[in-house]
Amino acid sequence: MTTFTAGAVVLDIEGTTGSAAHVREVLFPYARQRIADWFAVHRGTARHAELVRATGAAEESDAVRILTEWADTDVKAAPLKAVQALIWAAGYADGSLHGHVYEDVPGALAAWADAGIGRWVYSSGARPAQRDWFSHTAYGDLTRHLDGYFDLENTGPKQDPGSYHRIGRTLGVPAGQILFLSDAPAELAAAAEAGWQTVRVHRPEDPPVAEPGPHPTVQTLTEIQVVRP
Repeated sequence: MTTFTAGAVVLDIEGTTGSAAHVREVLFPYARQRIADWFAVHRGTARHAELVRATGAAEESDAVRILTEWADTDVKAAPLKAVQALIWAAGYADGSLHGHVYEDVPGALAAWADAGIGRWVYSSGARPAQRDWFSHTAYGDLTRHLDGYFDLENTGPKQDPGSYHRIGRTLGVPAGQILFLSDAPAELAAAAEAGWQTVRVHRPEDPPVAEPGPHPTVQTLTEIQVVRP
């Protein structure tokens, strides 16, 4: 058990609180197959027009082509994340989809909540998709254990230290009192450069790491204890 003194914990999703394979093998294909249908169904709406403009396309067919190409190459573009979130929301609502979280996550979130530690999510997925993920899990609705969400559109790239500075200002917590959990070394490096405490989450099913790097590493969130400053 490693103890950290922090007023807020910020969590990644893919590979940290939930399975990255679930995103790649379930959510991404689900949305990709339904992009054209979503635009056809929502033709004439303000959201439709907004997303077409956001891709830089002149018309719907071009927007669908661009978004499909972005989906095929996993481009971290806000318009793609937005339409994915809309498509996934319908899947969550009709029971076709669920959000995957590791079994240690609900207990860790509840323990940090009981200790008065802020709990936030920072993911490349759009904020509505993040909320849907945590509200439709095998452990029930976990959003009651979370204080809020950050994404690329309202915060910036996860490899940019400036994004972590922006989050810190929003939280009103000193940088040295924010703990960031992620499986991605580049994200951890950016957070550390911004003055945050960092922990690398390396799940048991993940490939072995040849070089552990400078960040403390855990396999489950139960290995972390967080106490208030």
